[in-house]
Amino acid sequence: MKKVVSIQDISCFGKCSLTVALPIISAMGIETAVIPTAVLSTHTGEGFSGYTFHDLTGDIPAIASHWKSMDLRFDALYTGYLGSMEQVGIVSEFFDDFRTDSNYIIVDPVLGDAGKLYAGFTDQFVEKMKELCAKADFIIPNMTETAFLLGIPYTEDYDEAYVRDALRRLAEFGCRTPVITGVHYDDKLQGAAAYDSVNDKFYFSFDRNINSRFHGTGDIFSSVFTGACALGRDIQQCLDMAVRFTLDCIEATIPNIEETWYGSCFELCLGKLIGYVKEQK
Repeated sequence: MKKVVSIQDISCFGKCSLTVALPIISAMGIETAVIPTAVLSTHTGEGFSGYTFHDLTGDIPAIASHWKSMDLRFDALYTGYLGSMEQVGIVSEFFDDFRTDSNYIIVDPVLGDAGKLYAGFTDQFVEKMKELCAKADFIIPNMTETAFLLGIPYTEDYDEAYVRDALRRLAEFGCRTPVITGVHYDDKLQGAAAYDSVNDKFYFSFDRNINSRFHGTGDIFSSVFTGACALGRDIQQCLDMAVRFTLDCIEATIPNIEETWYGSCFELCLGKLIGYVKEQK
């Protein structure tokens, strides 16, 4: 079996981070190991307050050391939300210890959305995240995170040329293939774009746009993309599967619209994801 390790926080209630990554990547037929960076009673998004938080930063080096003594190897190393500069530094060391010539490092540089940084993040944290991105084969920022990483104003008025230029500039950090999510030039289509800097080739994948925000869709996209990479799919296949399944999850959530504030209904769509994996064999 292919093996992926995901390093991010776990919310005991609310669909994001590890509670999304673990079931989705597992459904793709991949053994999924996890390193929780923190345990929260709920996620920290809109709708929740008074949540508990237990930091697990100090446990990560010991877990990595034990795994290294076991000579564990992974087909992909995947990071999502990291809550501090110290965690970013520790994860950077984890990459050094577990990188091989045949695996992929995938960084979802979780920084913000809707033109704003998430609470607690600073410009210094953005700079630290850039350093982590430099070690990745793939980075998967949204449009907000792209703007902060590049140090440019956030805008919702852009065209394909803007996206191509942003992808080229993201690749200058050192990652081979940046992927930007939430790309849309009008209200009809939304999707993602990627740039293979080694072969100087761009990739695009779009599907129907639903003009509303759904919590956890970024984690859904990144998890499917990571799983597809680990399975050896090419960049276009990874994009297509991730875009298609993310839309599936959004459409499944609409009839349960009261649930959007704590997560998208990806559970209802896992059967479709298994089918997509089989289709691409």
